[in-house]
Amino acid sequence: MGETPLPRYIKRETEASDAERYQTIYAKHEGAVAAPTAGLHFSRELMKRMELKGIHFAGVTLHVGLGTFRPVEVEDLTKHKMDSEQVLITQEACDIVNKSKDAKKHVCCVGTTTMRAIESSVSTENHMKPYNGWTNKFIFPPYDFGVADRMITNFHMPESTLLMMVAAFGGYDNVINAYKVAMKEKYRFYSYGDAMLIL
Repeated sequence: MGETPLPRYIKRETEASDAERYQTIYAKHEGAVAAPTAGLHFSRELMKRMELKGIHFAGVTLHVGLGTFRPVEVEDLTKHKMDSEQVLITQEACDIVNKSKDAKKHVCCVGTTTMRAIESSVSTENHMKPYNGWTNKFIFPPYDFGVADRMITNFHMPESTLLMMVAAFGGYDNVINAYKVAMKEKYRFYSYGDAMLIL
């Protein structure tokens, strides 16, 4: 029902192709109000090339809600209330990630949505646990991440919970410096924009 919810800064009418383009190629479950945009950078061809290099994929689901776009309007971040979003993490996904962690391999999280999902299921041993429920987890500096040590993410809005999570992961100074470069070089921000890899 309705039309693809293109970001406001895309100054054109919705096209039929947007229904397919505004979705990750690996999406499985309906329920989000917006695409998890870091995943839009992946094509079947790119994923096949990564697979041939020995990269394993573990899919998780977090249904992005409208609260993701609610700006933070409080000085004390502990007072910001995140809206709950539905999460689904299977045993199969946990096994793939936990096996990699045990083998001292890197775990790369594609997007803030995925990061919020896996950090909502992390165990005291920094392993993922299966989870089927809701999360209102708000990640901001300082924060110790338990699962991933790499993240791919787009460039986010100021005063957003997403930018605060990225600053917690990459370090405030590093992230702000990256954003300054992005603005100087005229990178594209937000949903249909460019991405960065944080190591």
